[in-house]
Amino acid sequence: MKSSFFIKIVLVSSVAFLFAACSSKKSASISIENPSTLDRSDELVVLKRSAIEEKTGPMANGKFVMLTANGRPVLVQYDDMDGDGQWDEVAFLYSFKAREKIDFLLGESDSPATIKAAVRAHVRHIKKNADDSFGSIITKDSMPAGNPPTDFAKTPLPPYLTEGPSWENDKVAFRLYFDTRNGKDVFGKIVPGMVLDTIGANHNNSYHELSNWGMDILHVGKSLGAGAIAIETKGKDGKDTLMRLGGPNVKSETYQVVADGPIRAIFRIKYNWEINGQPVEITDETSIWGGQYYYETKLTISGVPADSKLVAGFANFYDNVPGQIDTASMKAFYSYGPQSENKDGLGLAIAVDDAAFAGYKTLKDTLTDIRDSYAVSQNIVAGKPVIYRFYSGWSKSDKAFETSAGFTSYLANEMVLWHNALIEK
Repeated sequence: MKSSFFIKIVLVSSVAFLFAACSSKKSASISIENPSTLDRSDELVVLKRSAIEEKTGPMANGKFVMLTANGRPVLVQYDDMDGDGQWDEVAFLYSFKAREKIDFLLGESDSPATIKAAVRAHVRHIKKNADDSFGSIITKDSMPAGNPPTDFAKTPLPPYLTEGPSWENDKVAFRLYFDTRNGKDVFGKIVPGMVLDTIGANHNNSYHELSNWGMDILHVGKSLGAGAIAIETKGKDGKDTLMRLGGPNVKSETYQVVADGPIRAIFRIKYNWEINGQPVEITDETSIWGGQYYYETKLTISGVPADSKLVAGFANFYDNVPGQIDTASMKAFYSYGPQSENKDGLGLAIAVDDAAFAGYKTLKDTLTDIRDSYAVSQNIVAGKPVIYRFYSGWSKSDKAFETSAGFTSYLANEMVLWHNALIEK
C-alpha cells in the first residue's frame, strides 16, 4: 500500500473553475485527512500533476482533471508553474473538520468549464502612461536599474500604480515598492472584493485615509515594512553587517506572474545582486490565497558568503508590544498595539519553521539604512528554499484582532495548522 505523504496546503479564490463532465474512462480517488484537532476553514490543497497521474495514469496534454467530493464538484485552479504551457498543479479550497478525512474522486476531462465566482486572490502590476493614466495589467516587467523612489512633491503619481506590484485576497492586501527601497507595505481591507486595480490611480483620493474599502495601514519609513528582507553577513572589513535587498547593489530585478486566481495568486521576482563585489542570485516566489491574513514567501538564494543569514522583518513604530510564540516546530515574532496609520489595533508577525530558525532581532539604530524593525533570521542552506509567512491582523478587518489576545490566539492556531500539513493517503 502506498505510504502517506504530506501535501502543501494553500488557500485560493477568484473566478472559479468547475470541471466539465468527465469524458474519459479513467477515474480514481484520493483521500485527504486533517490530522489536527483544529478545524481548517478554506484550506488550500495543492496536488501536483505527477501525484494525480499516479492515480489516474498519464494524462495527455490538453486534458484536465475533474474532482468531486461528497457528490459535489470541487472548484479547481490549474497552474503552469514552469511556463511550458501545460498545467503542473491543481489548487483548490476545502474546509476540513478536526481529524476529518475526505475522499476526492478524480476523473479526466477534455476541458474545464468556468463559472463566475467571487474573486478571492489576485496579483497585479500596472505602469503609468505618458498622459498620467494607468495602462492594463502586465505579467512581466524589469525594474530600471537604480530606479529611485517617487518624489511626490514633484510628481503626484508614481511610474507604477501603488508604486509597484500588489497582491491581495479577500482579507488583506500588500504591495512592493518597485524601486531601490524594495520595501513592502500593507493595505487593510474592510471589503472582500479585489480593489487594488484602481486604488492609487487618482491622486485626489488618498489611500492613506480611511475609505469604504480600507486604507494603507502601515508606516514603513526605513524599516523592513511588511516582510521585506535583508542578508546578515560579513562586510569586506570582516565585520558583521545587515544588507537590505535593494539599493545600488541590485544589478537587475525582474517580475513575473505565475498564477492569478481564482484560487491563489503567485508571482516571482528575480534579483541579480552583489555582496562584497561577488554576484548573488535570489528568486522570491510569493503566494497568497483566499481566507487568510498572510502571504507566504519562498526564497532560493545562491552566491551568498558562507554563514550568511536571511532576515525578514516588519515595522516597529508607534505604540506596540512585541512578543514571541515558540513551539518545538515553529517560531513567530509578533507585535500588537494601536500601531496602524488609523491609530487602531494592528497585529504584525513573521513565522518560520524551527528547522531553519536562527534568531529574533530588534533593529533600531543599525549601521545600515535599516531602522525601526522587528525581524526573524533564518539559516541559508545551499539548494534549499527559505520560507516564511508574514501576517497582518487589523481590527477593522476582523473583530478578533481588536485585542492582543485575539491576534496571538489566531497566530498560535495558524502555526499549529501550518506545521500539521494535510495528509494524502
